[in-house]
Amino acid sequence: MKKPLAELIGTFSLVLFGCGAASISGISSTGPSGIGLLGISFAFGLAVVVMAYAIGPVSGCHINPAITISMLVAGKIKANEAVSYIVAQFVGATLAAGTLYLIQEGAPGFALGEWALGSNGWGPGYLGAYNTTSAFITEAVLTFLFLLVIFGTTSRLGNGTMAGLAIGLTLVLIHLVAIPVTGTSVNPARSFGPAIFAGGAALKQLWLFIVAPIVGGIVAAVFYKGVFEEAGK
Repeated sequence: MKKPLAELIGTFSLVLFGCGAASISGISSTGPSGIGLLGISFAFGLAVVVMAYAIGPVSGCHINPAITISMLVAGKIKANEAVSYIVAQFVGATLAAGTLYLIQEGAPGFALGEWALGSNGWGPGYLGAYNTTSAFITEAVLTFLFLLVIFGTTSRLGNGTMAGLAIGLTLVLIHLVAIPVTGTSVNPARSFGPAIFAGGAALKQLWLFIVAPIVGGIVAAVFYKGVFEEAGK
């Protein structure tokens, strides 16, 4: 149980720090405010960095179902372990969103609005109002690139001591591009937790933030294993 528990804690921390920065300190339904887009991007990225060094030695610090599924496709994790990771990730994200709701509920006049608690979304009323195609491409392509960095930095040829920092900084870059489009997911669990509490449009649009990152992750696994990993042998 140590590995799933580590994944639960890691995902909990990612959602609490990242979505907390977005919904409490940094962004509104009309655009960035407070710590702004850069601050939110670093909140998510730094959450990954600190968790990578905290729980990485225990579970590998996936804290993302798209990463776990990608690792499964690449043959780097067994199916039963992958299932336990994914369940723990969704539970951790949901607990974090619940905690965030309890914190925000204490603010005067608080009410759950559309896409509350840092929920992901797209279309009219959401940040840049990008369409479904733009949202899907953004999530799939950026997850693909994210996984390439993860595979490269954690490979036998990578620098293991710097992997956590490189992966976290990559997530910062991803957020800098994707926040206006989708609020940035690249992580089905991160989207699931807030959407469960926000309901409405966030819950209706959740499918994209499950499908697109998984597609991007699977393509990355096949590509890296077939091209880069073979070339390194």
